[in-house]
This record gives sequence, structure tokens and C-alpha cells, in this order.
Amino acid sequence: MGVTDTTQQAFDRAQELKQFDESKQGVKGLVDSGLTSIPSHFIHPPETLSSLKTAQPRPDSIHSIPIIDLSGWDSSRRPSIIEEVGRVSRELGFFQVVNHGVPTEVMDRTTTAVKAFNELPAEAKARIYRREMGREGDTGVAYFSNVDLFHAKAASWRDTLQIRLEPKPDIAEIPEVCRNEVMEWDQQTQRLGRILLGLLSEGLGLSPEKLQELTCPESRAMVGNYYPCCPQPNLTVGLASHTDPGVIAVLLQDQLPGLQVKHGDEWLDAPPIPGALVVNIGDILQIMSNNEYKSAEHRALANPNREPRVTIVVFHNVSNVDTQLGPLPELVSSDKPAAFRQFTMGEYRRAFFTTELDDSLVHYFRA
Repeated sequence: MGVTDTTQQAFDRAQELKQFDESKQGVKGLVDSGLTSIPSHFIHPPETLSSLKTAQPRPDSIHSIPIIDLSGWDSSRRPSIIEEVGRVSRELGFFQVVNHGVPTEVMDRTTTAVKAFNELPAEAKARIYRREMGREGDTGVAYFSNVDLFHAKAASWRDTLQIRLEPKPDIAEIPEVCRNEVMEWDQQTQRLGRILLGLLSEGLGLSPEKLQELTCPESRAMVGNYYPCCPQPNLTVGLASHTDPGVIAVLLQDQLPGLQVKHGDEWLDAPPIPGALVVNIGDILQIMSNNEYKSAEHRALANPNREPRVTIVVFHNVSNVDTQLGPLPELVSSDKPAAFRQFTMGEYRRAFFTTELDDSLVHYFRA
């Protein structure tokens, strides 16, 4: 292939991406058009596709994502829960929680409402379709497809509703079809986030308030991902392999599978469990813990089912862009020197929004 051919291919791809983005219809719009094969810019390279399969557990590996029972987190059971949370966060960085206090009916209503938003007419969603967040006039509410659309090697088969929940969300801007449910969900996950941060803090040998003081649990963002049926799920992904920004993430899955977590060289399935929520460590907490806790790679397979798959994640973040981040002094010693340099949250955010999703940012900040 000559230089001219390569240049033409790059131009064609750029035009495809621009046309897709400017349509403001997302992947749902492609599905509704009746296509039977996916556009070329959604096709992932062979090295990604070769690993896309349901995980096959081996006798010498962790077979599934650990489940932690949070009942009695504020009772005599607390020390054993702290030990379990700390161990799993060091080994894998992912776990599911049950008996977490979030009512099942709230979880069901939120999932139904986010699904309903994505199934509104395209013109209703186009009003809040935007790619640039954080600019003047930003309401903190956006609908888009692929946050890294113009940076990634290939697009992924999903659409996203993103809502900034701090310091005080612009409630009127949240789509009416899911407004009440999102606010109810936010209240529940804010409470759960405080509990989890306390347990994780003590798991590092710190006071229960330490991580809350540093990370501000009021700083949150919600992302609702919608994975429509993919006509060629063996050629793309629902969400590329990545680690999460922020401190921790709390994820609600509907009952369709798709989430996978990387452990060593293998992928583990994280199947939906009725009533459970998935919790994972983010990049910022791995850095603050001086590599004690792990921010694990994870991905979502493309959805082969006729029914759409819906997931809702709340990220607990550090909001102030001037906040200095790095390993906590209490976790640095001559035996374990700082593994990361100091940086600001603003620097981290700039890196996140200008790189591919599958490019883990933890490596950028190593000492």
C-alpha cells in the first residue's frame, strides 16, 4: 500500500468519524437504520479481537469477581469486612457488594429510566449531544458516543449519558425521563460511597475519614452506558479495555453480561448478580495508596443480544483541579519509596481527555 492510499484511508476515516459525530444519533441511530454490518471505524485491530471471548476459568486462577457482604459494616463485623475489602483491592481492584443498603427497586427504576432516555427519538437526545465538557456554559449534562472517538484506534459499540453530580447538579438540565431516578440514585450512591471510602481507608491502616477528607465524596459524576444489539459483535467491543479515572467507581449492571476484568494475562467475567453492585479502584486511589490498591483494566464485550444492555456507574472524584496528588505520606517509607510523582488533578484531567481510553494514565505519573 502506497503513501497515497494510506493518506486516503486516513482522510476517509476522519470523514466517517466527523459524519457519525455530527449526526448526533449515536450507535442507537445506526441500529435503528437497519444496518446489518458495522461501519469500518468500529472494527478493532486483530490483537484486540483475538482475546474477545467469554473467559474460561483455570484451576490455578481467580475464577470470578469476589463478592463481599456489607451487612454489619458498622458493627462487630467491620474489622473482617475491612480485611476482606483491603485484600481484594490489593489483589484485583474489583469486587461486588451485596447487602449494601441500596433498595432493589431504586436500582431497577434507575436502569429503566436510563434505558428510556436512550430510546427517546433522536432529535430529543440531540439537544444535549456534546463532546466538550468543562467549557463555559457547560451544564454538566451530555449525551455522546465514545468519549475518545477522535483519539481511539477504533470506536466502541455504545452510547453514553454523562451527568456531573457536584457541587450541585443543574437538575433542570437532566432529561425529564430520568431526572427523578438519577437524583434518587445519586443520594443512595453518595451514602454508599462514604461507607466504601471509610472501609478502604482503614484497609490502608489510615483513619476512616482520611480518604473522604482528601477526595471529597461530594465530587461525583454519573455515566449511563447503553449497549444496543451489535450485528457483528466479534468485530468490535462495547467498551475498550481501560482503567478508571478518579478514586472509586460504583457500577450497576442490568441482567445482561458483558463486563470483564483483567487479572494477570487473563480476562475474568463479572456476571451480573441480582441486587449486587460492582466496586472498583480508580487510578487516583492506586496512586494515593502508593500501589497498595490496584486500578485494574476492564472492558465490556459488544452486546450480541436483541435486548440492549444498560450499565450505570458513579465515579467518586477529586474535584478541585489545583489539588496536589501523589502517594500519601503515611504510605511512603524507606522500605517503600513513592512510586509516583506529585501532580495536580487538572494535569490528570488534561491527560485523560487527550489520550485513548485504553491508555492507562497510571504510568504517566510514575516517579
